[in-house]
Amino acid sequence: MSEHTSIVGILGGSFNPVHIGHLMLASYLRQFAGLDDVWLTLSPLNPLKSHPDELIPDFQRLEMLKIATRDASHGIGVCDIELSMPRPSYTIDTLRVLSRRYPRKRFKLIIGSDNWRIFEQWKDYETILEDYGVIVYPRPGYPVPNRYEDGMEVVDAPLSSLSSTFVRSSILRGKDMTYFLPPGVYEYIKEKGIYSKVSL
Repeated sequence: MSEHTSIVGILGGSFNPVHIGHLMLASYLRQFAGLDDVWLTLSPLNPLKSHPDELIPDFQRLEMLKIATRDASHGIGVCDIELSMPRPSYTIDTLRVLSRRYPRKRFKLIIGSDNWRIFEQWKDYETILEDYGVIVYPRPGYPVPNRYEDGMEVVDAPLSSLSSTFVRSSILRGKDMTYFLPPGVYEYIKEKGIYSKVSL
């Protein structure tokens, strides 16, 4: 067995639903940020989200992630570990569980520049920086800060303003989201009637 310690980037989110912006970012980070793998990690509940009632059931969001990545190149995967953890889910706990479960892998957290602005509100944020490291990618309207910290690095990933909120509201209005979602995901949404009556 190889002794190589692979580096895995953890890109967490509600993925409500997963869209092409998520996959574009994951692909960029996998290829240009020195990561061996990027795991799209499904969050059942974000403690900092103001409207958790907007979430559709976990199993539907997980199924869409699986559909979205079924034809993905090596290195992009789905992680559902938080679905079996106590809620609310905290990133530090997720990273610790992953590290115990996969001792040959080194995990790094991936967040947008919008979340970096409030990173000090995260549980044990200093431990995340010291023990795991944080990769920050740019988000529209949130310039990457000039100050750098130990354990934090910035990647110049392409900007995308596409959001799950936009996708949900567009579906509710009867718009065609074929080219905004990974192949198969829009078909799943239409088949299950998802978002057509969700409170937005």
